[in-house]
Amino acid sequence: MNNKKIYENVIIIKGEFTEEQYKKSLTEIKKHVEPFGIRELDEKGKKKLAYSVGKNNTGYFVVLEIRVTEQEILEIERYYRVNSDILKFMSVRKYRR
Repeated sequence: MNNKKIYENVIIIKGEFTEEQYKKSLTEIKKHVEPFGIRELDEKGKKKLAYSVGKNNTGYFVVLEIRVTEQEILEIERYYRVNSDILKFMSVRKYRR
């Protein structure tokens, strides 16, 4: 039984990073998430945040579409929480008609 579902992850990486630091951080994140199966990755770029997160007013926005089980998404979110480069993240399950 295949109980994998499609999730969309939006992550915000620290905006104080240089472009090189951002790319290095994104590579590390992809390395951790890729075994679960990234379907799509969309880099939205550096944007101003609606409110400060810590001392950060800007962040690099990245949208990942992944196909995982519920247990795997919990493992990915656990990784996001302990990664100090990630300011915020949100996972949303996508429904298909």
